[in-house]
Amino acid sequence: MKRKMSVEGAFYPNDSKELNSSFNYFNEIIEQHFKNKLYDEEVKALIVPHAGYVYSGFTANLAYRNIKQMPKRVVVIGPSHRIAFDGVSMSEYENYKTPLGNIEADIDYMRFLKSQFDFTCIDHQEHSTEVQFPFIKHYFLNTKLVELIYSHNSHLEEIIEIILNDRDNLLIISTDLSHFYTQEKANVLDNQCIKGIENLDIQTLQSGEACGMPGVVALLHVAKKNALHVKSLDYRTSGDITGEAKSVVGYYSAIIY
Repeated sequence: MKRKMSVEGAFYPNDSKELNSSFNYFNEIIEQHFKNKLYDEEVKALIVPHAGYVYSGFTANLAYRNIKQMPKRVVVIGPSHRIAFDGVSMSEYENYKTPLGNIEADIDYMRFLKSQFDFTCIDHQEHSTEVQFPFIKHYFLNTKLVELIYSHNSHLEEIIEIILNDRDNLLIISTDLSHFYTQEKANVLDNQCIKGIENLDIQTLQSGEACGMPGVVALLHVAKKNALHVKSLDYRTSGDITGEAKSVVGYYSAIIY
């Protein structure tokens, strides 16, 4: 069964040439202005945003550019925006359609995770995970994919710890930050999130706002337990792109190593 895309042509281009042009544009900016944000670390996880590429694509792209090693598989974990449920849902597709070609699901690793944890299986068409797929196909041509989506009572820590303990894995935690505040208020809230992430400080993190807060909290718990480190890469809001400061959304990316 193939996972069809639900936001291609809206959140990101549905044409391969246009999509590659977007990546080239982002990378030109990196080469000109952000080379100091390309680190030489053995990255185990990324925190990335999931809005339309015109708003958050550069911020996410900078994170993917920090991956030096080719992962055997990428596990993408994102919050459910459309369907409320308890726990974590594993999408049981065989492959994932993208404008750059299909991504093969890692069926064997999915079976392994299912042997360790209880998952539901819901056909989400979730954008928080989907917007990562073109990045994955572009940067990791033959890497396999596992998609996990959570809602209430997700209990992600044990899942994340097992994923991070396998050096063949790259973990992607998908989240945007605050939503629909003024630029000034958003900057204050988002700065709390960022300080909390950088310092592995859950209390400070939770004084801000993020739609993927449970995923980030779980990641920080595991990172602290395993003496991992965080480097922030980029922060901006939709207002920085549009010039509209009355109601903005915050976007952030970081590496965990």
